[in-house]
Amino acid sequence: NWRFVFVNHALTNPFFVPAKNGSEDAAAVVGATVEWTGSVSSNVGEMVKAMRHAIETKADGIAVSIIDPNAFNGPTALALSRGIPVVAYNADGGKGNRRLAYIGQDNYQSGLELGARVVSLVDPGDVYLFIATPNQQNIQPRVDGALDAIRDSGKPITAHVVASGVAVGDELKRIEAAYLAHKSLKGLFAVDAGSTAGIAKVMRKHGLHARGVRAGGYDLLPTTLQAIHDRDLDFTIDQQPYLQGFLPVL
Repeated sequence: NWRFVFVNHALTNPFFVPAKNGSEDAAAVVGATVEWTGSVSSNVGEMVKAMRHAIETKADGIAVSIIDPNAFNGPTALALSRGIPVVAYNADGGKGNRRLAYIGQDNYQSGLELGARVVSLVDPGDVYLFIATPNQQNIQPRVDGALDAIRDSGKPITAHVVASGVAVGDELKRIEAAYLAHKSLKGLFAVDAGSTAGIAKVMRKHGLHARGVRAGGYDLLPTTLQAIHDRDLDFTIDQQPYLQGFLPVL
């Protein structure tokens, strides 16, 4: 009767619905229970508190999204010292964390792929890259990779990075404001699911694809897939959310 705890940074984000389903399916296979705790707004302090609570209540295993390169090092070491295995999922904290494994996408490499696609789609000009929470380890490496790919291409594309925020409504407002202030832009791209869905709505509302603006982003939210079908988005990058819940349990 193992009890495994997931410490998450975006508990209400629809991206993690299939991840939760995956964790529950895996738990059913091995005879365990799973709990999802953490934060709804990427608050690192809330996540660390939740992780320490899991340790103190003697969880049998912890899966944590390591969105900060330092904050989770101490709790991870404490858990391991008490015989509680810790794995990372969705975001990895780097060399300073002693987690046993990481289940998720190589975020920098996927950012390189994003940048390469931007270069292939866009004529010279300005493009905007939207990121919900800058400097977090789950999405900042994607921006870094995209910027490196655009720069290394030598193509005269100027990339502007905009923080869109964690609230879906705010993301949409900031994306639309960026377009309205720079109507000559050539592309709108995002590195998180919410911003991608926001871009799709702005592209549709203003008929931008027919006017030569290109767009894309991340994840498989139904609205994003519909936008690709309707030609409002050019592409999205998958990162297997179901497996990010299933494999940590195993």
